[in-house]
Amino acid sequence: SKATVSVLNWPVRLWLKYTHSKMAKRQMMTVLSGYEEARREFVHAIAQFANNPQYIVELQKAGVMSQLRPLLLDNVEVIQQSAALALGRLASYNEELAEQVVQQEILQQLVYSLSEQNRYYKKSAAFVLRAVAKHSPQLAQAVVDCGAVDQLVGCLEEFDPSVKEGAAWALGYIARHNQDLAQAIVDNEATHYLVLCVQEPELPLKRIAASTLSDIAKHSPELAQVVVDNGAINHLAPLITNSDPKLKRQVCQCLAQIAKHSVELAELVVEGEIFPKIFTLLKDLDEVVRKNAATCIREVAKHTPELAQLIVNAGGVGALVDYVSETTGTARLPGIMTLGYISAFSDTLALGVVVTKGITPLGHALENETEDHIRAAAAWSLGQIGRHTSEHAKSVADCNILPKLLDAHLDKESSDDLKTKAKRSLKSIIQKCEFLPALEPLMHHNYPQNILKYVCGQFAKILPGDIGAKREFVANRGLATLQKIKADPGSKLAQSILEINNSYPSEIVGYFDPATPNTFLEKIDNHQATQ
Repeated sequence: SKATVSVLNWPVRLWLKYTHSKMAKRQMMTVLSGYEEARREFVHAIAQFANNPQYIVELQKAGVMSQLRPLLLDNVEVIQQSAALALGRLASYNEELAEQVVQQEILQQLVYSLSEQNRYYKKSAAFVLRAVAKHSPQLAQAVVDCGAVDQLVGCLEEFDPSVKEGAAWALGYIARHNQDLAQAIVDNEATHYLVLCVQEPELPLKRIAASTLSDIAKHSPELAQVVVDNGAINHLAPLITNSDPKLKRQVCQCLAQIAKHSVELAELVVEGEIFPKIFTLLKDLDEVVRKNAATCIREVAKHTPELAQLIVNAGGVGALVDYVSETTGTARLPGIMTLGYISAFSDTLALGVVVTKGITPLGHALENETEDHIRAAAAWSLGQIGRHTSEHAKSVADCNILPKLLDAHLDKESSDDLKTKAKRSLKSIIQKCEFLPALEPLMHHNYPQNILKYVCGQFAKILPGDIGAKREFVANRGLATLQKIKADPGSKLAQSILEINNSYPSEIVGYFDPATPNTFLEKIDNHQATQ
């Protein structure tokens, strides 16, 4: 019967129903896995394209930012991480793309996820925050406003060193822009954790932590004091002798940023026992290490005679002179300035620079450097050496520095700063120089009167009481040159010329008068006519 057949077929129908359900489920899973694979391939491809600058503009035109945003909340962790990586690379390319990250409220999603996601995502999210913050203070402020700093500081407590590194790096890019942003980092107690990061064994983490502490300390004495109060110097100073050049770069830079603000902070850096160890870094194979070490020494030396004397006593002047002799360009600048700062404090300290033959490399920098601000620094430093006594001035003059200073002052291509510093140094050295042969090349009727008045002033001071100098002045045609100078009536230059002429018999002065040859010719003509 039909009932009997129906009863017998029910297992078949059940099996068919089960089979259909299983196939449908399998199809559904295939569709879902295909969609997941498509998303995975999409974000991976975009991340690769974003790593190549030539594709960035096209990605921007295609509106890829809005397509990546929902993938930050994807339920597949690898897709989340790749989406964040792609966004970070895009935002890092230029400020416009970084602004799009802010405008599309992507930062809020990243910050929200920082507290919940795994370490891989946290690294990628920190990369995006860093890529946005680096472009401008406004974008860095946007990162702060979305609450990122608190989450990034939390990441500094993570066990994974790479997460700490990413967070410290992002905090550094925020702090470097201005004092307010650096204060926001400090207010979230990041300094304490950054100092702890310096103590970690991983070199990359040490480097980034030291760099971020430097970016905080550079803005003000108060921020530098916070860094010091958290024990940074005690942990940074010993790292000067580390073998890793990149770490030494950051350590020297951070110590320099602390020392530059005040005498007290500079003394705390010195108490970290950086001398004389840091002098060996002036001969390091890494150029940036050498420059940062010289900068650190400069920031200590500039404050007081006592600190400058400490550097001299530790053998620093010789090392600095060698450094200035062996370097060129901007790397030379901190060494040049340090020699100037040391020399400025006293004649004894300046004599230390003279004895170690520091004048010659400074003169070389003044004559051969291409950047005017470096030449200006060299001119200033030479002035600080020569301004103390006649012996100091003679030492500078003996190295043929005065004509070089005059050339720098007269050169139309020189910057205003270089002209000013060259003139001031000339004035201070000339007014102390009693070695007249060194001044004679500066006496020329075409030279500016604002220089000649100091040169002639020295001759007027010395010649009247020195017969030997008077004879030499005449023999070297100095008196003849003097008569060609057209001084403004009543000026100091005119007065000095008069004093020099009055120290000689009128017949001798008349002999060298430019009009004298015409007078002689007239006498010859008159004598011929009478015959």
